[in-house]
Parts: sequence; C-alpha cells; structure tokens
Amino acid sequence: MEQDNQIFGIRAILEAIEAGKDIDKVFIQKDANGELMSSLLKSLKKNNINFSYVPIEKLNRLTSKNHQGAVATISPISFVTLETLIESVLEKKDKPLFLILDQVSDARNFGAIIRTAACCGVDGIIISKNGAAPVNGDTVKTSAGAVFNIPICKVDHIKDAVFYLQSSGVITIGATEKAENLVYDTDLNIPLAIIMGSEDRGINPSVLKIIDQQAKLPMHSVIDSLNVSVACGAFLYEVIRQRR
Repeated sequence: MEQDNQIFGIRAILEAIEAGKDIDKVFIQKDANGELMSSLLKSLKKNNINFSYVPIEKLNRLTSKNHQGAVATISPISFVTLETLIESVLEKKDKPLFLILDQVSDARNFGAIIRTAACCGVDGIIISKNGAAPVNGDTVKTSAGAVFNIPICKVDHIKDAVFYLQSSGVITIGATEKAENLVYDTDLNIPLAIIMGSEDRGINPSVLKIIDQQAKLPMHSVIDSLNVSVACGAFLYEVIRQRR
C-alpha cells in the first residue's frame, strides 16, 4: 500500500538525508550492492539512521514503484532534542512527568502509549533511535492524533537520557516485574521519568542498573506480565492519583 510518508530509490533517500528530513527507518534489500548503495549505507551509519535488511518481497509490498532496493519512511512529526525537551519542561514545572520507552518496537503499542501519555499529561516521550517503533501511519492512527500533541525525543542511548534526567533532578523509575516494591507503594509525586521496557525483554539490564528505583504492578495470574501499553496506562494513572 502506497503511503505519503515514503521515499523510494537510493538517490531520493540520499537527497532526503542531506536535506535534513526526519527519516524514521530505511529498508534495504538483502544482498544489495553497488557504489550508490554503498554511499547510502555510509550516510545511514554516519547520521545514525535506523535501517534493516529485508527481502525484496517486503520492498515490493511497501511500494510498486522502482525502489532500487531501498525504501525509507519519513516521520510525520519533528523530533525535539533531549536538552531542549528537558530544559523547556523544567522551566515551566516543578514536578515534570517524562516517559522513556526502552525499545518498544510495535507501532500500535507505541501509538496507544502516546494516546494514554497525552491524556495523563506526560510532558515528553523519550525513545531510542535504534530498535524503537517507527512513527508511521499505524502510530498516528492508534494514538488518535495525540502524536502531534506531545513532544517526542530520539536519543542514541537510553542510558544517556537517564543520566541527563538524573543530573537535572528528575527521579527515574523503571516498570519491571523484577521490582520488590509495588507502584502503589512508590512515591510518584516528584519530578519523575517512568521507564517502560520492550514487549519481549522488558527494560535492558544495563538500564535497570543505573535507574533510581524500580516498581511493579500486582499480578494475580500465572501470566506474569501485561501488554506494555496497558502497563504504561496503569503506571501513569497511579501518578495522576497520587498527584491529585
């Protein structure tokens, strides 16, 4: 299905990168080669743009045009820098609420989280440049348009964002079933950043080691985890309850 936020063709993608477009992800045909393709790969790596190798069938499903082995998706939003996000929010609020998504990779989960975050007054969402869900049509649809109303920041490494928040006086709390404390017994009426992990692995162990606190939701089932968007909603509404 053709999409307005697609760029197809190696030269077109290179020109978009040079023009500073917010490219969300590039799909590269497996075993593709050639001088122009090498130039594209170098540019993607230099600019830290997320890309993956896929079969040609995947590219053909993305577009019916002559893609030359490469299709890119452009984000429908403009991302903010970490420094701009945190500094602008801290200037206005004593108790900001940030949300960090550690490689949440499903676009529909991402969209649902954005929608809930907007409803709960989250001041900004921080995601990683690599491994995170794309901001595409599915994201926009499941967010019910909220993606246009909440600042989103991409960072090279989630740990860098955690360190920056901590140095800015923001407490970081990870949502994980490995925690000893329940979220209901955790003080959330503070300058706060909540970290949610990926659908399959949860929060990266290296991130868990550096955050300030951990908290979990009570589970009364043999199933030991919730869908990440549902868990995120439960955490955010507990923040609202405590801050009322």
